[in-house]
Amino acid sequence: MQLPSLALQIQTLPDSPGVYQYYDKEGKILYVGKAKNLKKRVASYFNKVHDIGRTNVLVKKIFTIKHIVVSTESDALLLENNLIKTLQPRYNVLLKDDKSYPWICIKNEPFSRVFSTRRMIKDGSEYFGPYTSFKIVYTLLDMIKEIYPLRTCNYDLTKQNIDSGKYKVCLEYHIGNCKGPCEGLEPLETYQKEIDAIREILKGNFKQSIRDFKAQMQQYAADLEFEKAQRIKVKIDVLENYQSRSQVANPRIKNLDVFSIVSDQDSAFVNFIQISHGSIIRSHTLELKKRLDETDKELLELAIIEIRERFGLLTREILVPFEVEVGEGIKATIPQLGDKKEVLDLSIRNAKYVRIEKLKQLQIVDPDRHTNRVMAQMKADLRLSEEPRHIECFDNSNIQGTNPVAACVVFKDGKPSKKDYRHFNIKTVEGPDDFASMEEVVYRRYKRLLEEEQPLPQLIIIDGGKGQLSSALKSLEQLNLRGKIAIIGIAKRLEELFYPDDPIPLYLDKKSETLKIIQQLRNEAHRFGITHHRNKRSKGALVSSLESIPGIGEKTMQTLISHFKSMKRVKLAEEKDIAAVIGLSKAKKITDFYADTPKDL
Repeated sequence: MQLPSLALQIQTLPDSPGVYQYYDKEGKILYVGKAKNLKKRVASYFNKVHDIGRTNVLVKKIFTIKHIVVSTESDALLLENNLIKTLQPRYNVLLKDDKSYPWICIKNEPFSRVFSTRRMIKDGSEYFGPYTSFKIVYTLLDMIKEIYPLRTCNYDLTKQNIDSGKYKVCLEYHIGNCKGPCEGLEPLETYQKEIDAIREILKGNFKQSIRDFKAQMQQYAADLEFEKAQRIKVKIDVLENYQSRSQVANPRIKNLDVFSIVSDQDSAFVNFIQISHGSIIRSHTLELKKRLDETDKELLELAIIEIRERFGLLTREILVPFEVEVGEGIKATIPQLGDKKEVLDLSIRNAKYVRIEKLKQLQIVDPDRHTNRVMAQMKADLRLSEEPRHIECFDNSNIQGTNPVAACVVFKDGKPSKKDYRHFNIKTVEGPDDFASMEEVVYRRYKRLLEEEQPLPQLIIIDGGKGQLSSALKSLEQLNLRGKIAIIGIAKRLEELFYPDDPIPLYLDKKSETLKIIQQLRNEAHRFGITHHRNKRSKGALVSSLESIPGIGEKTMQTLISHFKSMKRVKLAEEKDIAAVIGLSKAKKITDFYADTPKDL
């Protein structure tokens, strides 16, 4: 049977919430998505050219559209998550986290054992976790073992086996790590009370255990059993020390989950913090590899569903940085200030740290891929039509209007290309006129590149505000280059980025890589220009001094500069040393001149 055309498939889609699936000609799944309105969402793929090239490639491959209608958008989100994991479409977000995490198990058996495991067996046992590292698991188990002496053997401690004397106590009993339930030396009721206390500790609730131990300690002290009271005090200290390490600043924050997201062109990092009874009991960061132009909202919703399902979270309140749809019965709070805002900020910082760590690893392992990612990020941040692989930055330099110069520094693939740096002596401008100087050097730079048929940059950065940017634009217009090269100005005070014909400046995140590269360009141009300016002033001072000596010409001055390197050395040189360079007659004129001039001038 021949399938209807794509246009007809889209036209007949319902205006209902649901999940859509894209297939290619071979019937392979390409993409799964959710929508409030299936018809509008699917149609949006086909009625425009997308900024992200991968989306355009996907659209070209779509041959068949299938859909599933659901009651609410929340149901659509849950179904989308399940289908992505089941079908693993090529163009969907990749959840880069397929580890098997450890759990702490309270075994469903008489005299329950408490141990770590990577396997969940559905036999009625209780599992707490998963935890993101075994270090956390071992710390918890060591603390529990120190407070509660539990059995570690795998005996089947039924009442019948204990009464029949089938088992004997082992070394753990004799060294005080077990109370001997295998021989009936510890009642089941007493043992299970300790298991109940352990269960609360694993949930993050330390208060009841501490309260019970304090009551025991006071009773032992009242009975003058001070050694027993001291042993209980040690257990209280262990609990309180562990609790203080995981305590949130404000213990009034009860049970909630915190989610935040940090993203770039290729990836997103979603951090999750679980708070129980005022304590942080888990933190985890999930990396999502982008396949299309997914928004942070879409990615965060997908990650929240995945994390809640994976960790078995049942909390009714979550903290998020912006509005999300994650299902009925879940309250999504966007804190603006106070303790909850501090916890959300902590989550964001964790996500940023993981992202920075991944980027540093990428820069070392795959520098080309790192460069491609940075260039793509700069293109997006600066709203450019192409990646700025070749950037040139201009800066003027003059002090009190003397010796005006300019510098042009060049970055290629985000790194300095020092062989392409250029100095400019201002030729047509009188006095300290930054605007006219910028117009001159930009014109001279690109007039020469055009004449020599050299490659032009994709981006020009002008160190200065609107005035310097306007001056540079005049030169580009004269050379018929306006609109062919992107150009921006950066103002020093607030790191504002100015665009031609746009009165509103752009402000980038202070920690963004794009702004850091622009700042590096600006600082390098400033350093390079100042160095040239100082050299010119030093040379000018020497030349002006020598020019006032009768009989000393330009060639002689250049010879002296080349040999002695500085004005001070010429002044202090002996006549015979100068004569060895330019002859006795001229040497005598110079030494006689300086003999009548103070040495410190």
